[in-house]
Amino acid sequence: MTATPAEPYTPMVPSARQPQASAQQPHSRAPRQPADARAPHRPTVPRTRRSHRSAGRDLAVLLAVPLLTALVLPVAFAGGGTRRWFGGRAESQRAEAQAAKDAAAAAFYELDTAQRDLRISIETITAVDESPAARQAVSAFEALGRRIDEVSHQYIDAVDAHDLDRDDLEAAAASRARTELTKAKDELGRVKQELDRFAQGLGPLLGTAETQLARLVPAVERARQGLLAASNALDAVRGSGLKADDLAARLAALAPELTKLNQGAGQHGVRETLERADRVVREAEVVRAEAERLPEKAAEIDHRLVSLRTRAEALGTRAEQVPQVLSELRRRFVAACWQDLQQVPDQAARDVEQAQQKLREARAARDAQRWPDATSLLSTVRALLNHTDEAVSAAGDRLRRLNAVQKDSSEEIDRTRFAIRDAQRLAMAGRSTPDPRHARPLDDSVARLERAIATLEGRHPDYWHFLTETEAVRQNVARVVDQIRKERGAGAV
Repeated sequence: MTATPAEPYTPMVPSARQPQASAQQPHSRAPRQPADARAPHRPTVPRTRRSHRSAGRDLAVLLAVPLLTALVLPVAFAGGGTRRWFGGRAESQRAEAQAAKDAAAAAFYELDTAQRDLRISIETITAVDESPAARQAVSAFEALGRRIDEVSHQYIDAVDAHDLDRDDLEAAAASRARTELTKAKDELGRVKQELDRFAQGLGPLLGTAETQLARLVPAVERARQGLLAASNALDAVRGSGLKADDLAARLAALAPELTKLNQGAGQHGVRETLERADRVVREAEVVRAEAERLPEKAAEIDHRLVSLRTRAEALGTRAEQVPQVLSELRRRFVAACWQDLQQVPDQAARDVEQAQQKLREARAARDAQRWPDATSLLSTVRALLNHTDEAVSAAGDRLRRLNAVQKDSSEEIDRTRFAIRDAQRLAMAGRSTPDPRHARPLDDSVARLERAIATLEGRHPDYWHFLTETEAVRQNVARVVDQIRKERGAGAV
């Protein structure tokens, strides 16, 4: 079918590029042109084709709407899943629940961190301290650990029970999630406060433990250096030609202790390691000091051998004179003045002989460089010679004193009376009457002195008894004087 051509389309409005002429326009302007001359000629299009094109355009727009929707919606929800664009009560509750979840997670992290730090402190204390207080702290920490596990499970259960990212999350479910998560957060916070208070109470125990741990490495190093110094000193002594077998044995006995120190506190404990290190330091220092002093000690032993031998010879000579002293005592004085000295000559001779034998043994020990044996033997020799010297001197001193009192007893009497009068003046100082506690023993001393003086009368007086009595009186008076001074020094009347 052939379409009938339509008439050409002529616009009925003025052209956009050429303004319409006004009615009052002067007649000098160009006359109005026909429409065909003003607008370009457009080809004529049948009306049916124009309608078809308009309908096509509308259909294309309708088909493009779903495609644009599919492209725009993912972009609109890219930041929050496939939630609704517009808020509402459920979204507000979801946000509050999410905030509660974040707060609970932060509280859980803080509690976990604090527990880890406190566990390190507890391990530090238990590694050093075994006291009842330390054991009690460990028990309390274990109880707190059970409490922490309980609230942690509550928190985890609350998180697992609610999926806050669901599209269909209802407001009531979000509210319940917020309530449970807030409760879990509060429980975590309360336990965290308990943990902090417990940590504060561990301050003294932890301070002591940290101090001991800080001492550990320096203590072990001092022990090693002490052993090294002792070994070097021992080598130097041996290099000089002296033997130090006993010192070497003592140093070798410390080798197992050094092995345990090298094994560390993890195997033997901090306290035991510190004690072992201190013990090694002390013993190694003793070995080092003795090794360094060994040459001087050897020279000292040599000197003592010579000195004691000379003294033994001199005492032997003096002991030979004791019988002569006893002979004179027997001849001039009564038996009470000398009978206690009868055994002095024989005892002196035995002591001198024994001392000389010990000296020979000490010389052999010195030659064998058995230093402890040589030192012990020399000490025995010295004790024997001291005893002999006292006995031999007592015989000569007895004769001298008896000769003096026999010649003139007034000096001994005046000496004793002066001591009594001095004590009496002290007892009466600041008082009108003496204290009976002081007066009575002083009066007794006066009477005792008078009785001793009376023994000098007669044909053969016991001068030794007189001397011992006056000596005893002076000792009693000295005790009274000492008592008075102590009482007055303490404020007694």
